[in-house]
Amino acid sequence: MRTAGAFLVILLLAGCASEAPVETPAMYVNMAAPGARLDAAAAASMISQYRQNNGLAAVEVDPDLMRLAETQSQAMAAANKMDHDVKAPLAKRLNGSGYPATLAVENVSAGYHTLAEAFSGWRDSPPHRANMLKNGVTKLGIAASYAPNTKYKVFWTLIMATREAG
Repeated sequence: MRTAGAFLVILLLAGCASEAPVETPAMYVNMAAPGARLDAAAAASMISQYRQNNGLAAVEVDPDLMRLAETQSQAMAAANKMDHDVKAPLAKRLNGSGYPATLAVENVSAGYHTLAEAFSGWRDSPPHRANMLKNGVTKLGIAASYAPNTKYKVFWTLIMATREAG
């Protein structure tokens, strides 16, 4: 009886060991790794929830703003410099891409390895928080670019905007 019980425990433990690994939640994925992918929908959900908790409307992912955010993050990574104007000011970048924004704000940062860290950094900085809580924005684009041979390793861009009606 004792042997059968021990055998059953071994079988149960073996079953536990063969379970699939638990996937890291999107907000905690380490972006300081080759091939890391930022989950834009998770970012939009996180930022929308924050906005809704503060009495504001949700935002949704915009493919054009995603491209603009990616370009900005890559430019900062290539220059090893966190700077809104590394290529051009936001208004010029929006106009140059043909994005019909009537309202737009941008947060950039560097050195945060996860979406949760970047979000917390922006939330805890009054100017960045004001951008995330900008009344009237409806769309967002967000990007994180990994540059292993730079000071910060990961460069972040969040662009929130409203398109012209029509």
